[in-house]
Amino acid sequence: MHGYGQLAEFFVRKFKSFFSPEVLFIAPEGTNYNYLEGFQGRVGANWMTKHERETAIANNHRLLDKLVGTYLEKYPVKPKIHVLGFSQGAATATRWASQWDRKIDSLVLWAGGFALDLDLEQARGKFADTELILALGDRDEMITSEHIQKQEELISCLRKDVLRYTYPGGHDLDPELLEKIINQNY
Repeated sequence: MHGYGQLAEFFVRKFKSFFSPEVLFIAPEGTNYNYLEGFQGRVGANWMTKHERETAIANNHRLLDKLVGTYLEKYPVKPKIHVLGFSQGAATATRWASQWDRKIDSLVLWAGGFALDLDLEQARGKFADTELILALGDRDEMITSEHIQKQEELISCLRKDVLRYTYPGGHDLDPELLEKIINQNY
């Protein structure tokens, strides 16, 4: 799940070197759009804003349930499910994955983290058998010490081990770490 202001068609390109007949990548796109600068030019998508926030969250859940469910119907043996959320997409991924009715094998939160409004009791049960991974750049200008502290508090409440990775870089996907995480899960 992409971050704020991104479009899925560009985000999924970062995974292109991992495409194969054995792995299906699904890159949903947030349904809210805006110009990234002013009133014209490049457009980006986001998962929600403060305007009608709860409605947007519910709509995201319905969209993701239907999208992923439609693909899974095609498999007689259900495949492993790995979810990666980047930046704003990380919070969206945690909200959705914690309420989805199927097992998530791994949940990667990249340059973001658990939604601050996550239902911790529900998430604790749902993520009991899910590998949880956090990936943060050591120069990510979007991640503050306050953000890290809040995330540590949420993780403590989840009572779950979380694999933590840092990489040299900022608010972006690091190709080497991405390869490591993908290879360890397939």
